[in-house]
Amino acid sequence: MTTATVLICAMLLDALLGEPRWLWNRVPHPAVLMGRAIGWLEERLNTGAARRAKGIAAMVLLGCGAVLAGLILSLFGWPVAVIVVAILLAQRSLVDHVRAVADGLRLSTGEARRAVGMIVGRDTREMDDADIARAAIESAAENLSDGVIAPAFWFLVAGLPGLLLYKVTNTADSMIGYRNERFAAFGWAAARLDDVLNVIPARLTAALIALTHWGLREWRAIMADARQHRSPNAGWPEAAMARALNVALSGPRSYDGTLKHFPWVHRFGHKDIGAGQVEAACAALWRAWGAAFASVVVLALIGCAV
Repeated sequence: MTTATVLICAMLLDALLGEPRWLWNRVPHPAVLMGRAIGWLEERLNTGAARRAKGIAAMVLLGCGAVLAGLILSLFGWPVAVIVVAILLAQRSLVDHVRAVADGLRLSTGEARRAVGMIVGRDTREMDDADIARAAIESAAENLSDGVIAPAFWFLVAGLPGLLLYKVTNTADSMIGYRNERFAAFGWAAARLDDVLNVIPARLTAALIALTHWGLREWRAIMADARQHRSPNAGWPEAAMARALNVALSGPRSYDGTLKHFPWVHRFGHKDIGAGQVEAACAALWRAWGAAFASVVVLALIGCAV
């Protein structure tokens, strides 16, 4: 079975079943195991002098371990590969989490804050409904790239070793890739490697969103907005999603009690948004997923993936 065919099966399995809660209540999810390894290394290495060098060493260890695990799992054939890839994709769970925010907005602001707090790292206590909707849509766009398109891309490029290398890097970036006193030096390697691994997937995600909505006629505007974003990659899917839904994203938000004045993405889009726009983002996620799935089917048919 080709790599593309394995990916087709895995994408369908993930879309149908999502995250089986009964299973992960009994055994740790692979991402949890990765997180434990990252935390163990951070606790022991992120001290004293030469923290950047220690962070680089940590990422070398994590990367080698991920590649080795991928090579070992590959020996068990396509059934194991399908299961592993399906577990490490996050389309269904992403849509479920984003839709929970829309449901919360229909109930109360407090319930919506609780739901959005499950998927974003910013302060939620003072958010109004528009802030909550904006945060959910931004998370939808960014996690479509990080949790679906990038893992699929790296699996197509380098099989299970490439997929696991990407996942451990992305997990490390989410845990230690912060520009603060504790992680600025130690997490530098994780953040930079994550940036490199997401260069192509982030732009592919933006293209998929654009193609399934307004086509590529907004591409120059998407590029311009993406370059204004604080992240070299996250701005691409966010800018495409903002144009697809005609909403303004990014803008001011609070982290750890400090208000950050980030520039708006698609600043002329609607700012007074709510549950309807969050539901539209969920539909956009499935449209982009459908385009990605169709692309993989074409690869399988023409035999471009091996």
